[in-house]
Amino acid sequence: MSAASFAQVRTWVFDLDNTLYPPSAALFAQIGARMNAWLMQRFGVDQAEAARLRDDYWDRYGTTLAGLVAEHRIDPMAFLAEVHDIDFAVLTPDPALARAIDRLPGRRIVFTNGDSAYAARVLAARGLTGAFDSVYGAEHASFISKPMPEAFARVFALEGLAPRESAMFEDDARNLSVPHGLGMRTVLVGADPATGAHIHHRTGDLTGFLGAVMPRPAFPAGGPHEAS
Repeated sequence: MSAASFAQVRTWVFDLDNTLYPPSAALFAQIGARMNAWLMQRFGVDQAEAARLRDDYWDRYGTTLAGLVAEHRIDPMAFLAEVHDIDFAVLTPDPALARAIDRLPGRRIVFTNGDSAYAARVLAARGLTGAFDSVYGAEHASFISKPMPEAFARVFALEGLAPRESAMFEDDARNLSVPHGLGMRTVLVGADPATGAHIHHRTGDLTGFLGAVMPRPAFPAGGPHEAS
């Protein structure tokens, strides 16, 4: 990876889940269990059928939420409040990541398929509150989910984003296809084995990657000088 590849970037777009915290936190395991319980109660199905429905909606709509909104006209915010009622204590602050994000020039934003209230709780638990200029959730995309082009179009229009001056960081490779097509730099974060021309870079260490993109400025011999 060459830092020069990001020299033109002035808007840095980050996914939230399994991107700004490690997958080992297993928030999705908690959320998935609550989604299964919701589906079982709502439709009177067993756990296997609830899991099948989730997989089907994920494949066809991008998320369980988007599928439920499209096919059953559910109240999306009530659903999200229910499934995001989880234990955030499994997350820990990451000061090094906060510093790496803070050094990025221009605007830093979060774009998640969750809602912005959930995103705020995740960012607070990670010590990243205030690290971003804007946080866009499912409500800002009219509950259309990534990787659908309409989701990107709605959020990027709200942001006034210039794609060729932007980069996107994602743990799900399919969510990088539209940004790549728009001319954004794309970075796959984590262990997704996907390959393709829509992935410019990949990393298992987001903090280290951002540090290489925007290294800490060097001080002259003798170190930094205090103001007199």
